[in-house]
Amino acid sequence: MNNEKELENAVFKVLELIGEDPNREGLLKTPHRVAKALEFLTEGYRKDPKEILNEALFTSSNDEMVLVRDIEFYSLCEHHMLPIIGRAHVAYIPDGKVVGLSKIPRIVNVFARRLQIQEQMTEQIADAIEETIRPKGVGVVLHARHMCMEMRGVEKINSTTVSSALRGLFKSDERTRNEFYNLINAPAPSNF
Repeated sequence: MNNEKELENAVFKVLELIGEDPNREGLLKTPHRVAKALEFLTEGYRKDPKEILNEALFTSSNDEMVLVRDIEFYSLCEHHMLPIIGRAHVAYIPDGKVVGLSKIPRIVNVFARRLQIQEQMTEQIADAIEETIRPKGVGVVLHARHMCMEMRGVEKINSTTVSSALRGLFKSDERTRNEFYNLINAPAPSNF
């Protein structure tokens, strides 16, 4: 971030506005720490998901579902800048190309590390995979807890929001959709 010092000054001012003394011992480094944390938590703005996916595209004859499930993610809601904590399940059906498996969680992180609403993030992940890999279908499901609901507002602790984005065969073929949902809901093998 080129404006780190400006961000530090803003955090200093926020501390003053909430009634804190930014010069007290425990808060002396807080503006710097918050600026660094925000730089990390919003690094998705500075990354191109299509570039990440294109780095690891491989020709393949596989035409069966590829699923990476239980991908932990942490984001900030765009309305309150409070944490969203969740898991993503991302699947696609190859059509001549597969992508390196590690790229799927990276794509989730690109979009999680932006100010977000869960519904939009779900769509963005599906669209990036569909537009870059050009598979026969894409399925994305996010389960998340929103601290803006739990810490303030309605204060509904442990409520979970589920969102999905289906493309291609995941939307048009009931068997594919059911297979996807069954796989993401199946218990993990006991040796994991």
